[in-house]
Amino acid sequence: MQLPPSPPAAGKMPFQMPMFRAWVPRKIQPWIYILQVLCIQFSGGVYLGALEAVRGTTALQLEDLLMLLYAGLAGMAVWFPMLFRMKFRFTNQQLLIGSAVVIAVCNLITMRTTNMVVLLPVCFVAGIAKLQGTFENMSNIQLWMTPERDFGVFFPILHIVLLTAITGSAWLAAVIAFHFSWQMMHVLTIGTMCFVVAVQLFLCQPWCPMPQRMPLKGIDISTGLLISLLMLMISYILVYGDRLMWFFSPTLRWVLALSLILLAFIMYRLKTVEKPYISLEIFKYKNVLAILLVTAIAELLLGAEHTLEEIYWTEVRGLEEHTKGALCLWSLPGVYVGVLITLYWLGHKKWKVWKLFAIGFGCILVYSLWMYFYLDVNVPIEQYRLGLAFRGCAYAILAASLMWSLHESVHDLEHFFMALFIFNVIHMYLAGASGYGLYTTLFKHFMADNMSRYGAYMTLTSVPPSAISSQLSALSMSVTLKQIYGQIIWVSLFMTSAFLLLDIPRVRTGIEKVPYWPVYGIKFLMRLR
Repeated sequence: MQLPPSPPAAGKMPFQMPMFRAWVPRKIQPWIYILQVLCIQFSGGVYLGALEAVRGTTALQLEDLLMLLYAGLAGMAVWFPMLFRMKFRFTNQQLLIGSAVVIAVCNLITMRTTNMVVLLPVCFVAGIAKLQGTFENMSNIQLWMTPERDFGVFFPILHIVLLTAITGSAWLAAVIAFHFSWQMMHVLTIGTMCFVVAVQLFLCQPWCPMPQRMPLKGIDISTGLLISLLMLMISYILVYGDRLMWFFSPTLRWVLALSLILLAFIMYRLKTVEKPYISLEIFKYKNVLAILLVTAIAELLLGAEHTLEEIYWTEVRGLEEHTKGALCLWSLPGVYVGVLITLYWLGHKKWKVWKLFAIGFGCILVYSLWMYFYLDVNVPIEQYRLGLAFRGCAYAILAASLMWSLHESVHDLEHFFMALFIFNVIHMYLAGASGYGLYTTLFKHFMADNMSRYGAYMTLTSVPPSAISSQLSALSMSVTLKQIYGQIIWVSLFMTSAFLLLDIPRVRTGIEKVPYWPVYGIKFLMRLR
């Protein structure tokens, strides 16, 4: 005789998704939401993999396209404080259909116009819709991934989706642009958004976790808009800085002056408004400033992916976009290994995070060493696969563990999402744009120096003048990239060593305070006597 199934343990309810209609099989419901979040994450205003194709068929320059990319990232970052207010105000169906429709309309506009005045706000709004759709999908399956709501499990799994979509969308856009045209990636995105709308209309029903809807009154929207404007102004300085000779340009000087005035006004509002868009109380939580500093350093080091690799693949090796995209797919095995390490470390063993940070920065160290020693035109591109895998591993470990550390430091839910805004301003936006400006400036400086040095040497040799230019350019670029990777090696080595030392109890908690030099000198003289 078969016994009836035992009831669920006290305090543990079986996972349910009440937004689905009753006839949809329960086992496939979370997977439908996983598919939806992948569709939304593969979307965007502009696509990194199709940059060369867009530049070749429009008047947009590289800086213009990067500005549009950072406008989308700014929209994603600035919307974090609004996520739960939107979730408790609208139904799941309204939020997902709204996000999908907005993304589809934005993609329709970006494939039809090249006017920057139109494209900037469109990409900004597309970033907002992308974040809202991603959050709405992942928040509804969080308890399916971790019934205990363990963020040491949730954040690593979340980054599997995010990093797979970031790398996969760049590769897919490059392949589509190579075989068809760059506009077809936008058409594909519109099609996937139609799929999301169809799922919500036919498989789901309106559902909101709050029986009594939370009103949107009292939100400091004006300060949020001012913060968005400030972010776009800062990205303009960082992206166009090298092209406009930085602050030798009157335009950049004016933008910087206006940015400082706007920053002062925003700080005044955050201190005087009763319910500010971002509470300054966040910075009083323990370790928040340290976490933000480590995030900035990690993103600056990983910014080599977007700038130095692009220069090497395009200018030195002359690779096509789809070849670069296929090569960068090798970072995904590293991403999955990094996620497994983080899951084991934070989710299973519950170990302290210091050594995990050291492993992440150690992976950056291995990646930069690999690129340093293999930067040569005679090296097959297959040799770079392992280095790219270490880069992916570093990104997965540091992104997930830093977000987990922020959650451990900021326990209040409302403050946590405000802290996520500041974290992602640095993580997704500010450090990436700063890295682009920093690496392009360093490359320009070292390149000019190397060209002058090697040019003077090659004019004294018997090399034919026709061959001097190409050889000199390739040699100078390779040496310049090695010099910059050398700086990355030193910084990542320092960070790895620092976190390994911080894990030693004596260094972390019992280090003696160094006295002032006169006091030390007096004690030394007394010992001599």
